Amino acid sequence: MLTLMKSPRLDGVPTNFTVVPLDSLSKNRKGKHRLIVSKILSDLEKLPSGSALRIPRNSLSGQKLVNVRSALNRATRALDLRVCTSTDDENFYVWKT
Repeated sequence: MLTLMKSPRLDGVPTNFTVVPLDSLSKNRKGKHRLIVSKILSDLEKLPSGSALRIPRNSLSGQKLVNVRSALNRATRALDLRVCTSTDDENFYVWKT
């Protein structure tokens, strides 16, 4: 037998989705590129001027380079850190500007 659930309500008015208080939500986003981006940021802090990080593309654990680059861009902008990137067939390069 099929039972129908009542739709959620907000101040007596039906809503399409359940309403939850904001303070019950997690404020941190832990994306799938978090680990590789945090490793790159850690190494960038130690990077001497005039040098670049060479990251083998096969060390990205199957993650698409374009997605890692985008995640790195979001992280560096949030930290107000200016970086450049480049790639070749085998490596991904990152350096501070």
